[in-house]
Amino acid sequence: MDVIFEFVKDFGLSFIPLFIAFDAIGSLPFILSLTSDQSSGERRRVIRYAMLTAFALGLGFIAIGRGILFVLGIEVADFLVAGGIILFILTMRHFVTGKLVELQLGIPKEILGVVPIGTPLVVGPAVLTTLLLLIQQYPFIPVLLAFFLNLAIAWAVFAQANRIARFMREPGLRAVSQIASLFLAVIAVMMVRKGLLEIIGGI
Repeated sequence: MDVIFEFVKDFGLSFIPLFIAFDAIGSLPFILSLTSDQSSGERRRVIRYAMLTAFALGLGFIAIGRGILFVLGIEVADFLVAGGIILFILTMRHFVTGKLVELQLGIPKEILGVVPIGTPLVVGPAVLTTLLLLIQQYPFIPVLLAFFLNLAIAWAVFAQANRIARFMREPGLRAVSQIASLFLAVIAVMMVRKGLLEIIGGI
């Protein structure tokens, strides 16, 4: 029973920050803008390529992220502080500019699903940094399942992009995105605090 409780707890603590970092609803305006000149079939194909790209990139970070930190001699506390600062900067950028990263338009349709939608829009700095932090704090399986579920949610949201956008309208989408950024900023501050406490405690 304790094992199940710990698993559910680890899954929940992994799922929530990833859900906020993905910000699927907040990404909808960019998806609609980047695929505005495409048919429904073309849009579905682009989204499918985007999800496959995001899956491969995220899985790679989950699988080898811990090894990267070991080889470089980086402690968990170091990454908590650095990762928290990066997440905070990204969320502040989102508050000011309305986007986490700068998207480049005018690229060929064939690679639109890979760049910029697959990365950095779906799995970008915020998600990758969050993944690297999570695999240092929680077991592999809960983090992996949390990533898969968030990816599935993002896929479902993007598949219904037109319907959701018509229902929420642009002001609603922007409001949801700003609220998500606020929570991500809070999580970033928490990461820095935990990292500093570990560093101070180890002195």
